[in-house]
Amino acid sequence: MGEPDGTPMSRSLYERAVQVMPGGASRNSAIREPHPLYAARADGCRITDVDGAERIDFANNMASLIHGHAHPAIVSAVADQLQKGTASTLTTEVEVRFAEHLCSRNPNFARVRFVNSGTEAVMGALKAARAFTGRPKIAKAEGAYHGLYDYAEVSQTARPDNWGDPASPTSVPVAHGTPKPVLDDVVVIPYNDAELAVAILNRHADEIACVLLDVMPHWAGLCPATPQYASALQQWAASNGALLVADEVITFRNSYGGAQQHYSLTPDITAMGKIIGGGFPVGAIAGRAEIMEMMNPLGDSYLLPYSGTFSANPITMTAGLTAMELYDQAQIDHVNRLAELAVGAINDTIRTLGAPASVTGAGSMFRIHMRADPPANHRETYTDPTAAERLRQFHNKMLDCGILLIYSGAGAISTPMGEAEIDQLVAAVDKSLADLR
Repeated sequence: MGEPDGTPMSRSLYERAVQVMPGGASRNSAIREPHPLYAARADGCRITDVDGAERIDFANNMASLIHGHAHPAIVSAVADQLQKGTASTLTTEVEVRFAEHLCSRNPNFARVRFVNSGTEAVMGALKAARAFTGRPKIAKAEGAYHGLYDYAEVSQTARPDNWGDPASPTSVPVAHGTPKPVLDDVVVIPYNDAELAVAILNRHADEIACVLLDVMPHWAGLCPATPQYASALQQWAASNGALLVADEVITFRNSYGGAQQHYSLTPDITAMGKIIGGGFPVGAIAGRAEIMEMMNPLGDSYLLPYSGTFSANPITMTAGLTAMELYDQAQIDHVNRLAELAVGAINDTIRTLGAPASVTGAGSMFRIHMRADPPANHRETYTDPTAAERLRQFHNKMLDCGILLIYSGAGAISTPMGEAEIDQLVAAVDKSLADLR
C-alpha cells in the first residue's frame, strides 16, 4: 500500500501539489515519503484513500475525532445548521448552549471563550496570564508541544546538541528568526522531575506569569505526568503568585472534565481544542471568572481585547455541542477500556517477540516507541536517526497492515471502535515488529 506503484492516484495528486504548496501539503504531519496519502472518504473508524486502500483510523486527525468520521448525529445537526447559515457578525443560541455545556463538565470552568484552534487557545491563555499577573515570563516543560505561538513552542524540538544541562535546560527556538527576548521570557523546566523543576522556577519566581502544563504531552513522549510532578507545579504556582495553565487540547478526552480531574488539579485557565469541535476547527479558553472577565469589553477590568472572525461560528458550535453531549461517561469508559486492552496486548506482543519497543499513554491514547524502556520525558523520548528510521518503517508497515497511526507511533481510540478493531491493531503490531527484526 505504501509503495508508489500501488498508489498511482496519490502519486499523481502529489505531483500536482508540490507545484503549488511547500512540501505538497498544508501541514507537516501529512507529508511523508514517497508522497502523502490522499483520503477519498471516511466513515466511523475507517478511512479509504484515493487508491482504494481502506484502513482502521487510529490517527483520528491527530486525536481530534472522538466519534470517528461522519457520525450520523453530527452530520445531521451540521446539515440542518448549514441551511441557516455558516457564520455572521451576530452570535447564536448554540454558542450559549455549548458554553453552558462545557462549564457544566468542570467546576474549574466558570467562564469560557471560544476561539478557532488549540494553538489560539493556548496563546490566549498565556496572554491572559500575563495581563492578570503583570509578569512577563511563562514556564513550560521541555519538549512539550503547545501549538505555534512563539512563546508556547520554545524547546519543542530541543535535541542533545542544544538542550543544555537538565538542571538548567536551554530555551531553544523552533522557528528560525525567533527573537531572543522571546527565548529569554520562556523558562524551560524538565518534565516529570519535580525537584529540578521547582528549583528552576524558584530562580525566576517574581517574573513568572504562569506555568503551562500538559499532563501527557504528545511530542514529549505521551508520557503521563506523575502525580507528584503535577501537584508540585500547582503548589508552586499558588505559592508564588503565578497562574497554572492547563493545556487540555489533547487530554480533555481522558475524563469527563479533562485529565486535570484525574490529577485533582484546579488550573486557573484551561486551553481546549480538538475533540470539542466535533470534527471542525475549534479552541476554547476556560477559567476563573475574574481572569476571564479581562476579555469583557463592557467590564471594569478589560485588559485583553480578544476576538476572531470565525470564533464560535454556528457550524463548529453545533458540531461541538453534539459531539460533547454524545461523549458521556459511558463513552469515556468505553474508549479508555479499549486503550487499556490495546496497551496490555501490545506489551504482551513486545515481550513475546523480544522487540526493542515500548508503550506509553493513558486514557484513550497510546504511543509505541522504538526503545525497550518506556520513556518518562522528552530527553528519553528523543530518537536518534537509527531509531527514527525504524519508526518510519514501522509506521509504513502498519499502513500495509491496514492500520493508520499518527506518524509518531501514537494512536487514539474513537467511540465507533470495538474489541475487533483492537485485535486487528495488535495483530498488525505483531507482524510489523516481527518484520522489523
